[in-house]
Amino acid sequence: MTSPKSKHLPAEERRNVTVEAVIELAGSTNPGEITTAAIAKHMQLTQGALFRHFPNKEAIWAAVMQWVAERLMARIEKAAEGIESPLDAMQAMFLAHVAFISEHPGAPRLLFGELQGAKATPAKRLARALLTQYAARLHALIETGKDSGDLPSELDGEAAATLFIGTIQGLAMQALISGDLDRMRSDAPRVFAIYRRGIQCAGKEKAE
Repeated sequence: MTSPKSKHLPAEERRNVTVEAVIELAGSTNPGEITTAAIAKHMQLTQGALFRHFPNKEAIWAAVMQWVAERLMARIEKAAEGIESPLDAMQAMFLAHVAFISEHPGAPRLLFGELQGAKATPAKRLARALLTQYAARLHALIETGKDSGDLPSELDGEAAATLFIGTIQGLAMQALISGDLDRMRSDAPRVFAIYRRGIQCAGKEKAE
């Protein structure tokens, strides 16, 4: 639970603490059931104090998605920094993403919830933008791998990027269902090894 000291934080820090509180709540609560009253209670604040920094719940959710997008992309970019091999860089990104989910289990639950929603909310647009940016980063690495010969030229780069993200989402979903986040982290290297072997072989049989 958020410390009472948060009552006296500057506006920007209060917004960040609110976002972190929502992610923390989403780790154990259905995101669709998280109300502003629940957020305020979790932070030991009144709803009035909460709305001094956000005009409505939609604005809170948009801030949460922005927080997730910025921190996740920063985490995977840092993990891949300085790694020359595209496949090794992808492995570092894969493991960093899994670690991020393990540390913030509420993040994927919020992301899934927004993407499944029917309304085109600001949070949903941010979630889609995150996936688009992520896929573009992966596609660039895959194309570099094809140019260097590390990956077959016949490989469908867009499909490989989609499978990369989908594999992580599958691991996250299984971990959230079982409640075993540690196993997700321990399984990740073996799962990526299969993915890596798959994209290295993709298209070779057809070419032969």
